[in-house]
Amino acid sequence: MRIAVTGTSGQVAQALAARAGAFGGEVVLIGRPDFDLAVPDNAAAMFTAAKPDVIVSAAAYTAVDKAESEPELAYRINAEGAGAVARAAASLGVPLIHLSTDYVFDGSKSGDWTEGDATGPLGIYGATKLAGEQAVLSATADAAILRVAWVYAPFGSNFVRTMLRLGETRDALGIVADQIGRPTSALDIADAIWRMAARLTANPDDASLRGIFHMPAGGPAASWADFAQAIFAAAARRGKKSPHVERIATSAYPTPAHRPANSLLNGSKIAHAHGITLPDWRLSLETVMDQLIGTSDSAPRQEDMKR
Repeated sequence: MRIAVTGTSGQVAQALAARAGAFGGEVVLIGRPDFDLAVPDNAAAMFTAAKPDVIVSAAAYTAVDKAESEPELAYRINAEGAGAVARAAASLGVPLIHLSTDYVFDGSKSGDWTEGDATGPLGIYGATKLAGEQAVLSATADAAILRVAWVYAPFGSNFVRTMLRLGETRDALGIVADQIGRPTSALDIADAIWRMAARLTANPDDASLRGIFHMPAGGPAASWADFAQAIFAAAARRGKKSPHVERIATSAYPTPAHRPANSLLNGSKIAHAHGITLPDWRLSLETVMDQLIGTSDSAPRQEDMKR
């Protein structure tokens, strides 16, 4: 299978390329300077040349705080750009898998968010991603939209790599403890996308495989402080420094954009339709840490998570 992916340096794009061999597939990365989502005039030509079986719309404007001062650019990329990619997929007659986010919600719910819950973005980033979802669904019925949260990987810019970098030189770090989610490995997302791509191409008329899906990691809810503690514990098992995590409130770390307090997503729909359930995030973190630092003989196992 040949998948064309928007973006060349994004976490999911790189993960899809890294995992292609495991699925006997091929990835064509489409991005700047040849293709720019902010000016997507050549989308149809680029994807026609790539000759994909499936298109994955993974690239996006993801600078959450900067989006507050660049709303027009964020909208062009996340909404208009996403729509252009969807129209290209429709013109080629191939399925589209589009990546979206928990930021389409306001974070006020007490339980896990379902696909049927009302959206209510708190900032520009979430609003433009929601507009992107709507643009995709307007352009093609042959699309699966995946909402994911708290994505990290062995590469790219993400919370895990930032914590490891800061942890090298600091004895303590103040980390927000009143926002919750389930950290999601881009490698797990990539594996799921490869599986979904196969199902979409094999079942072109199955509407249940298309639409909006939440794809959360498995395991318990965690705050950013919990996640940081797990990262440093994993680092310590590999002989690295483990700074103290000071649990702070969101109000103590003001940012231009408001973040959802609750980013927990319900994965029942994707489990039923596609048979996809992502691993416990604590196990996936160990896999990423193995790649970043090295293996640990004392890393937790699946059976330990059930105790």
